[in-house]
Amino acid sequence: MKCIDLFAGAGGLSEGFTQAGFDVVAHVENDRSASLTLRTRIAYYYHKKNGTLNRYEDYLLNEISRDELYETVPSELLNRVINQPIGEKEEESEIFNKIDKILQGDSVDILIGGPPCQAYSLIGRARDPFGMAKDKRNYLYEGYLRFLKKYRPKMFLFENVKGILTAQNGKVFPVIKKGMEDIGYHVEYKLLNAKDFGVPQSRERVIIVGWLIGCDFRYPDVEKIDNGNTVNDVFFGLPKLNAGMSYENQLTFAKPNSALKRLGIVSEINVITQHVARPHIERDLNIYRMVVDVWNKERRRLMYNELPKQWKTHKNEKSFLDRFKVVDSEGQSHTVVAHLSKDGHYFIHPDIKQNRSITVREAARLQTFPDDFYFESSRTTAFKQIGNAVPPHMAFKLAKEVRKIIEREDW
Repeated sequence: MKCIDLFAGAGGLSEGFTQAGFDVVAHVENDRSASLTLRTRIAYYYHKKNGTLNRYEDYLLNEISRDELYETVPSELLNRVINQPIGEKEEESEIFNKIDKILQGDSVDILIGGPPCQAYSLIGRARDPFGMAKDKRNYLYEGYLRFLKKYRPKMFLFENVKGILTAQNGKVFPVIKKGMEDIGYHVEYKLLNAKDFGVPQSRERVIIVGWLIGCDFRYPDVEKIDNGNTVNDVFFGLPKLNAGMSYENQLTFAKPNSALKRLGIVSEINVITQHVARPHIERDLNIYRMVVDVWNKERRRLMYNELPKQWKTHKNEKSFLDRFKVVDSEGQSHTVVAHLSKDGHYFIHPDIKQNRSITVREAARLQTFPDDFYFESSRTTAFKQIGNAVPPHMAFKLAKEVRKIIEREDW
């Protein structure tokens, strides 16, 4: 089944749909770092299919360069990643030509993706003096509609933050929905939480699904599960680190637990990458220690105005008081966000002995990215890619049901 992923990011949706057996013929993404991540993932799947994963492992172990890895993969596969912006009609015409060349007359079964969420984010609107009303990203959905109109897939899946429902006083969402209906689709939407799919994270997202009028399809019916997967479960087996330490590009022989297997995090390649702890100044280390101690003893979040005077750096003690937050080791994490790229104060490791913010690999595990998934360019861009992604395990569960609906046969 052929799939196109728009605003693909690092490929959380693509990963889930690939795991479910879809052929993602094009990933359209404007960010260069995320596009490189997508190409590297294509290299992984190419070598997995051909029984040559040792070449990919060589890359993870820094024995070959990224360019050398890409040289081992047919260019027509790497060219499925289209590093161009959606929203500019000249650019879109070029993107259409590239996708048409890949499809060679074949039809598209499903279009997936969702425009950048910052313009619809509740936090972003709270911080912007204009409530993000003047942000051009409010209108990127129009690009999605143009792709929908051109390729007319049997189904589509559009993902975004729940703030899209109330953006611009609730005016944006009805326009998006009507635009989809005018193209010829029956449209339904639900507010879904990743934790109900087994993901060890509370993460609410609006999932809009549409299918061509006349098709006897339905909204994917994924059974809500009683999530027993905890942060401790998915951090299991990772080497313990203190601030500034790293366990990077090294082999590991830790036996995976059942949660790591259930969530698809277990890798065929026994290499740990991007498990590098940020260095922290002494003041932050003191704060982290205090925050974790209060959480462990009282099961509550320590507010900024409770900190000792010598540790405070902001005069504002009336708003955004939960500036430091520990990840709940015994339950599901709070929502992993792209802001993690700027500092780790909102994602403090629950082990007081390690006393640090979480690593890229730990953030990736909270999002259920497999351990063999490598995020390109830098730690900052990796955190941003992870925070913006759809959890692959959630995408996989949705994709399995979508495939069942289209194929009309039992999985």
